[in-house]
Amino acid sequence: MISIGYMSIISMLSHVFFIYLTWQAVQSINIDYFIREGKVKEARVLMILVTIAVGTLVSNFILDIIQWSQDLIYLF
Repeated sequence: MISIGYMSIISMLSHVFFIYLTWQAVQSINIDYFIREGKVKEARVLMILVTIAVGTLVSNFILDIIQWSQDLIYLF
């Protein structure tokens, strides 16, 4: 039961970390060319949603790799 609690904490921290890391990366992209005049609020919402989606995907990938490597002991 304790290991489930640890994995939950690691998962939450991983998601927050990778969402933050993705947000920093997205901030370096100049998307002013693609934004219509008067649609800045919508563009910001889109950037936030893209950041959450990409950060979560990366975090899930890393967590899956960790889980799979722990499950290798059952192979032998």
